Amino acid sequence: MRVAVLLSGRGTNLRAIIDAAQRDLPVDLVLALADRQCAGVELARQAGVPAAVVARSEFGSRSDFERALGAHLVAVRPDLIVLAGFMRVLSGEFVARWEGRMINIHPSLLPKYPGLDTHARALAAGDTEHGATVHFVTAELDAGPAIAQARMPVLPGDTAESLAERLLPLEHRLLVDAIRTLARTGAS
Repeated sequence: MRVAVLLSGRGTNLRAIIDAAQRDLPVDLVLALADRQCAGVELARQAGVPAAVVARSEFGSRSDFERALGAHLVAVRPDLIVLAGFMRVLSGEFVARWEGRMINIHPSLLPKYPGLDTHARALAAGDTEHGATVHFVTAELDAGPAIAQARMPVLPGDTAESLAERLLPLEHRLLVDAIRTLARTGAS
C-alpha cells in the first residue's frame, strides 16, 4: 500500500509508521508532506522518505494551498493518506477528492472532544477514561467513521501534559495497527 503522511510538527506518529514499515508493516511511504517546516520533515528525510513542505503562509487562499497539497499527492498516487498531527482543517472539496482513502489520528475518544485541547477538556469534564481514535476523514471535523480506538484511565493528579505524554505511545500503536488493517483489507 502506498502511503502519504501529512504532518505539522515533531513527527512522532510518522516515526512510528517508519519504524513499523522497516519491520513488517506492508506499506511504501511515498511522501511526508508538511504545512510548515518542522522536525517531522527532517525525520522523514533522514529515514529516506521523500518529504516536502507546502507552507500555508505562502498562499493567498486556502484553495490555492489545498491545490498545491493535492498536486504533491497526485504526483505520488497514494492508496492511503494519513493525517498524523496535521494541524490544518481541510475543505470539504479536498476531503471529497480522497474520500475513503484519508485517515486521521485524534487524541480523544471520539465523538468526545473533536478539535483542539482534548486532554484539558477531558480533565475539565472529570472523565475517568481518555484515549485516541483513528477515523476516516470527512468534511465534518473529527466526525468520520471510527476505525479503531485505544483507551486508558485518567489517573489522580493527571495534567493535560501528563495525559498527552501517556497517550502518545498508545496513539502510535493504534495508528500503526489501523494502517496494517487497512493495508490488509484495502483503504476504503
